[in-house]
Amino acid sequence: MKVGILPLARPTFDVPFAEEKLAAMLWALDASGHEIIGPRDLLMGPDEGALEVVAGADILLILQVTFTDAAFATRAAMGFEGPVAIWAVPEPRLGGRLRLNAFCGLNLLSHALGLNDRRFTWAYGDSVDLDTLLTGAPVEPRVGVPSEAAPVAIRRDLRIGRIGERPEGFHTCDYDGPALQALTGARVTELALPDLFARARALPDAEVAPYAAKAADLGGLADLDAGELDRSLRLAGALDGLKAERGFDAMAIRCWPETFTEYGGAVCGPVSMLGEARTPCACEVDVYGAVTQAILQDVADAPVFLADLVDMDAETGVVWHCGQAPASMAASAPGATVHTNRKQALLLEFPLKAGRVTLFRLSQAYGQAQAVIATGEVLDRPMAFTGTSGVVRFDRGAEAVCKDVMASGLEHHMALVYGDHAEALRGVAAGLGIPVLELGA
Repeated sequence: MKVGILPLARPTFDVPFAEEKLAAMLWALDASGHEIIGPRDLLMGPDEGALEVVAGADILLILQVTFTDAAFATRAAMGFEGPVAIWAVPEPRLGGRLRLNAFCGLNLLSHALGLNDRRFTWAYGDSVDLDTLLTGAPVEPRVGVPSEAAPVAIRRDLRIGRIGERPEGFHTCDYDGPALQALTGARVTELALPDLFARARALPDAEVAPYAAKAADLGGLADLDAGELDRSLRLAGALDGLKAERGFDAMAIRCWPETFTEYGGAVCGPVSMLGEARTPCACEVDVYGAVTQAILQDVADAPVFLADLVDMDAETGVVWHCGQAPASMAASAPGATVHTNRKQALLLEFPLKAGRVTLFRLSQAYGQAQAVIATGEVLDRPMAFTGTSGVVRFDRGAEAVCKDVMASGLEHHMALVYGDHAEALRGVAAGLGIPVLELGA
């Protein structure tokens, strides 16, 4: 068989490590007996020439070596006439930076292909069954079923602030304002990202002081660049001011790259502060993620954390984000740090505390609204990756949950809260009149 490969990566991740991973993948493919065509170096962006090379292959194999957005890969898959497969690689949980984040790229791409009704096979691992990956049956869609729980009413007056545009290729963060309002009652106000920056820069020092006081006890604060720290804390004040003026219950914010490249300070630490104060914020302009957080916060009466699922093994999964979980979720005293890729302050760093958790998403997978739920235990484990992360043992098993994440086309963000709130969320689904999908069931 002629296998056309597209090895995808981004330069903001650990490129030498990604090259090592790609070399191992190419060795396995060359040893498989198939004819391998296409680029053998990492593609750091769209490459029309590579698409021309693989056009004559029997199967298109997307090598997800690091995280990437889904724009180029989706276009490649939709333009290819034959079957499509995706192979993503893991990285060790050593407590350092998230060097590849390939699982999240696989997650993002599975959602985009689901929206486009494009079937695919997939594998996640260093050593995978290439015969099954290349010749097996593609994923069949996994969708929810009607909820049989007693209906639970949600607030119908949520006000959401959307600040900036979602990143290119992040189809997981798309939203339709009228459809969202019809479903949940939530109303979205759209604001420009430069206006947030201008507001933060103009904030009087006296209005920045309360946020500096909140950060004062963070370990490692003195090691951070003072200018970056000040600019970051100003974002906290600016966001709080918007909440007060506009009556926002939650916000969805374009967190990169402009906060780093144009403004010069991270919004992750401010998001942690606002989340702890019960104003959840969704990164990457994930409006549905913001509504999900607001609903879950009301159900649980507790702070929530919008997390990526970044690794799965046979027993557990890792939930992670750059450094924005509410501080009350910390297993140990939070530290102050910089963004792992962009190297700017302020982010919080800690492992999540042990305890029972519920994960929830108001999902638009396959273009249909549904409630997605998972439950499990955050284990007492060392920090898997820098930022805020936790190791979760799912009630229904990591392997079954992982398969359902891909088969359901689930978005790459889920909201996490401590406690078991699955039954109440089944009721929320019943009240909204949408199906409920329990991962791994």
